[in-house]
Amino acid sequence: MSPGPMVIPAGLVVLVGPPASGKTAFVRELVAQGILDPEAVVSSDDIRAELYGGESVDAASGTADARVFDERDRRITDRLAAGRIAVAESTNVTLRARARLVAIAERFGAPVTALRFPQDEADLLGQNEERERNDVSAADVSAYAAIMRREASSARLRTEGAAFVYDVPGRGQGVTPAEAARRFTFCPP
Repeated sequence: MSPGPMVIPAGLVVLVGPPASGKTAFVRELVAQGILDPEAVVSSDDIRAELYGGESVDAASGTADARVFDERDRRITDRLAAGRIAVAESTNVTLRARARLVAIAERFGAPVTALRFPQDEADLLGQNEERERNDVSAADVSAYAAIMRREASSARLRTEGAAFVYDVPGRGQGVTPAEAARRFTFCPP
């Protein structure tokens, strides 16, 4: 008998993974399967598109990034203040990125759950080639993967304040995003 789905408590869910690790596909499946309310997902990529649309904006621009992440933080704050779940969908592989999110959750006494996307670098590079986006180079993917290996182990995430840490399986483990999504359920507030 297989165990039931992993239960994610209401609070802040921080997705942690390099570009092309399957975070967006996983979240889309959670929403498509009715496991997660689409309003719970706070995506830095979606916010960037909302703020800048088709404008040519340097993704590495400090001003653009500051505006995107300030808006992300505002949306997460609003959800947590209302006692609702918030899913931070961005790479979050660095301590600095996660510390900012954990601090928001702590203000509201909200538990933090980290969902890790630890894919092999070869799988990441293959998935990056298949993506519709072309704003992330292979070198960028490799750099983020190296940062994750150094800075985002399960043990480290726990010491940073994550109450729960789960690895989300992906292509390297022979699991589709739809199958991975069915392994999780979210507690209502």
